[in-house]
Amino acid sequence: MNDTKSHTVAGVAGFATTLGLLLLTFVSMQNDVLESLGWQGGQYAYAFIWIALGSVVAGVVLKVRSSARWKAFGTGLIIGGTFGVVLLIAFFVLVAYSLSNLSVP
Repeated sequence: MNDTKSHTVAGVAGFATTLGLLLLTFVSMQNDVLESLGWQGGQYAYAFIWIALGSVVAGVVLKVRSSARWKAFGTGLIIGGTFGVVLLIAFFVLVAYSLSNLSVP
């Protein structure tokens, strides 16, 4: 495998790691997997936020402090985390819009 292909694979792996964690958190919330530990909707939301922001921070650290292959993995983490942050912003905008157009009799 040549060097460019291995960097591409590392970048995709970084993105897939973040996306997988975000999807796992969402599916866990839908099925209430951690109910026995006392988790409610807010804890899942915090987990989603921290995964999104943490992957961006971890990606930046990897880009600054590591070898070329890990830099590519860090780029994937940054892209995946940014995707999660964009989803969070879209969700909050949707909720704000819905509440602003709510008519209560």
